[in-house]
Amino acid sequence: MADTNERTPLLKVEHLSKEFPAESGMFAKRFSKRVVSAVNDISFEIYPGETFGLVGESGCGKSTTGRTIMRLTKPTAGKVFFQGKDVAEMSKHEIKDMRREMQFIFQDPYASLNPRMTIGEIVSEPMTIHGVGTKEERIERVRELLDVVGLNPEHINRYPHEFSGGQRQRVGIARAFALKPKLIICDEPVSALDVSIRSQVLNLMKKLQRERNLSYMFISHDLSVIRFISDRVGVMYLGKLVELAPVKELYSTPRHPYTRALLSAIPIPDPTVSRERILLQGDLPNPKNPPAGCRFHTRCPFAADECRASEPALTEVAPGCRVACHRAVRGEI
Repeated sequence: MADTNERTPLLKVEHLSKEFPAESGMFAKRFSKRVVSAVNDISFEIYPGETFGLVGESGCGKSTTGRTIMRLTKPTAGKVFFQGKDVAEMSKHEIKDMRREMQFIFQDPYASLNPRMTIGEIVSEPMTIHGVGTKEERIERVRELLDVVGLNPEHINRYPHEFSGGQRQRVGIARAFALKPKLIICDEPVSALDVSIRSQVLNLMKKLQRERNLSYMFISHDLSVIRFISDRVGVMYLGKLVELAPVKELYSTPRHPYTRALLSAIPIPDPTVSRERILLQGDLPNPKNPPAGCRFHTRCPFAADECRASEPALTEVAPGCRVACHRAVRGEI
């Protein structure tokens, strides 16, 4: 991949935040001022032809980030630029055009497919909505897509329940590719699949990316998957982006204590190799009431008084590498 500093980003996220009411019920929004900050002031870019991985514990805000970028949920603050255009200022027609070039692969390959529609209807639906081709041309395109993702084109009239989990996820991938998008946001697309099927789907996605110069935003809690498919990686903790770096740099020289703890938990497939496991103390803080200062300080073995007093900014410490940690920025840990 070429130097990202010399390229124009396909997607640019600036200070994105998303809050939800802390209480549920019909009167929650009207009477309660308490909120959960699911995504808090995060910024990053995705460049043409690259895969940007977003990783973190469950509940850290990864999926909300993807859905907010796609405008499936409205952001509380911040801006999203797609191909240089501010998504918030787009008209309904422009939003529709944007969604033609930015698609979404959902985590659950069964829940995201309409059980009352055939595979052919599911894959062709985006083309129907955007008025692409005639009915006959759409059917032929569906057959081509099913063949591309490794499914039998003759199964076009079957229903989702007649396929395995891996096959259903391939249908979801085919649907995402139907409009020839430039960016696909993948929300845990292989977490529900068996390991052997998972590798097949990941290899398929990399193959299609090479052939079509696609960009991916790949959301996952699985660090091994992120390492395999990503070019750059962002690490989230409790709604904040705490580290961002090229994949080789992040895995060889993690700077943030949270990233180090995550990487120490990756199993090594060699019984002769040992590695010290970093065990984080305490529980994940309540997102309704996050700690002051650095959100990670309650579990960090290197926390100092300044960590409890002020929140660290995401600071560049090397070309393409940013970290939100007072001590890591100064090279003390």
